[in-house]
Amino acid sequence: MTVQLHGEHSPERRAAPVPPRAARTLAAAGDLLRALAAPVRIEIVLQLQESDRCVHELVEALGVAQPLISQHLRVLKAAGVVHGERHGREVVYRLVDEHLAHIVVDAVTHVEEKL
Repeated sequence: MTVQLHGEHSPERRAAPVPPRAARTLAAAGDLLRALAAPVRIEIVLQLQESDRCVHELVEALGVAQPLISQHLRVLKAAGVVHGERHGREVVYRLVDEHLAHIVVDAVTHVEEKL
């Protein structure tokens, strides 16, 4: 019988070493996570995962004032999370990348499992 000290990993759990990431990559990942780190922005991403939406649809779905939705969309757009495309008088927003939805869904699911 072997005794493992706290912090030691069993041989089965040892993974190949992960190469260090460039500081620029880590900073960009931090910026992305900060952009996603607001409850309203998480809700917006979850809504856009279902389908593309214009601002008034997000206002109605989330029960949040239009200026606040627009402010959060600007943050998400600046972070490269969403893209807006003008359709007549409205701008329709969509997720830039489905990976971003997975980050949010996984975080929400993780929290729900812990509650």
